[in-house]
Amino acid sequence: MSPCSLSLGQGLRILEMVFCALAFIIPMFRGSMSSPYGIWCEFVWVFGLVVAVVIFVIEKCLVDKLIEILVLKHTWDDLSCGLTLLSSIMLLSASLIYSTVFVCSTCIADMICASASILACVAYVLDGVKLKLKCPEGYLSRIRGVLRFMQAFVACLLFTAVYTCFKGVEIRVPGGLIWCILVYVVCFLPTVVVILTHLQKCVNLLKCFDLNKLELVFDAVAVALYVSAAIIWPVFGYKNYKRDSKFHETRIHDINLVTIMTYVNLGLYIADLVLTLIVYCKNK
Repeated sequence: MSPCSLSLGQGLRILEMVFCALAFIIPMFRGSMSSPYGIWCEFVWVFGLVVAVVIFVIEKCLVDKLIEILVLKHTWDDLSCGLTLLSSIMLLSASLIYSTVFVCSTCIADMICASASILACVAYVLDGVKLKLKCPEGYLSRIRGVLRFMQAFVACLLFTAVYTCFKGVEIRVPGGLIWCILVYVVCFLPTVVVILTHLQKCVNLLKCFDLNKLELVFDAVAVALYVSAAIIWPVFGYKNYKRDSKFHETRIHDINLVTIMTYVNLGLYIADLVLTLIVYCKNK
């Protein structure tokens, strides 16, 4: 293959770049985005653009094997597959959020932006399926790695929705809701550390411990914490949503989103706990 020719994967990467860049640029003509949901969508489009550019350049310059040897615990195919699948999920969320929150019957620019986001998502999905069919061996291309990334991704959505719930609302936040926010933060940080430990040779932060046992303990604690948040957030969230108070400025669907995402992450941590327990029992 000549240096100027493009493979199917590289062609899909170019489409990902074009559509992510288009989705990001169009809203900028209206000024800076103030809505947290819009900021989340812009972050996703930039993330998708950066992932596509970085993977394209690395593979085109043939330095993927060097990175695999010096940095990664697993293969480059595992990393590119995992990042592509993650970008697909993130772009799906951005497409749904932007189409729901910003698109209207007279908003032509927003329609084009949402269409570009959807097309970027389609390109990423096709690329992810193509990479997954290669059956790469490693952490990100397996169920446990996907679950970890999903936990971190859902936590980011939770942070966005929680911020929206209390933006511009001048009331005392109940202690129960503060506890839920602490749960989201406390569970998010170890999740990121575990992902980094599994991916990079130079960030082996937990090498002194049995990682499977540590993950088992962490998942059990995370499940317990999320169970408490799944009970407390609906109780305090809906109790404080009163149309005759200052809290009426908070839209009810923001509270609904936090509630749903809390239950989603609870399910992800339970599934991860079961898988980690199976792996731990097999290795004993």
